[in-house]
Amino acid sequence: MNQQARESEHQMPHRTVRLAAAAVATIGLLAVTSACGGGAGGTAQPPASAGPSAPADSGGSGPKVPSPLPTKDLIANPCSVLNASQARQVGLKYPGEKSTGTLNGCRWTSSGSNLNFVNDTPIEQNKHGISDIYDQKAKQAYFEPTTVNGYPAVFAATEDSRSNGICTLWVGVTDQLAVSVLPNISMGSNKKDPCSIAKKFATAMIGHLQAAS
Repeated sequence: MNQQARESEHQMPHRTVRLAAAAVATIGLLAVTSACGGGAGGTAQPPASAGPSAPADSGGSGPKVPSPLPTKDLIANPCSVLNASQARQVGLKYPGEKSTGTLNGCRWTSSGSNLNFVNDTPIEQNKHGISDIYDQKAKQAYFEPTTVNGYPAVFAATEDSRSNGICTLWVGVTDQLAVSVLPNISMGSNKKDPCSIAKKFATAMIGHLQAAS
């Protein structure tokens, strides 16, 4: 292993920590849409109005989900959104690694480089799903609506790090739940277009959930 490769391997844990912290901050800023006091420290806070009795269609300005997808397994284990074949098709190692931090997510490492990975995180704190992202459109550094297999989605983040290989895609799987898909691409040609990786992963994820419905 040459000197540059050794330095990259030694630096990887520190970069991973920084990127993970950035992901939490990005999600947290969007997750506090309806929270009293606004939350602190970039940690996601559940909206104050949320509760078992909240009407399913209350609040929000985003597009509606055409047909709700099953979310029980997704929430219990975000690593269940791809099987081994699907992970290979999008260039990721199987299985993914479930996170143990503030947010319930899964990290999928690239089969080509341990420096590249994709995180998927169901944002349970946002009780109006993708509408909570739309409600904060004015606060985003970029906001680009799209669809994934017919499901509403939007590329959006409070900081634009796309040129650094980071792109955030939010996908509505029900009107009450959105999933964040966040690639962190440190090396390779895909670093120039991390949003295409987010879309590729999200397409596989939605296809998996549709097959389970």
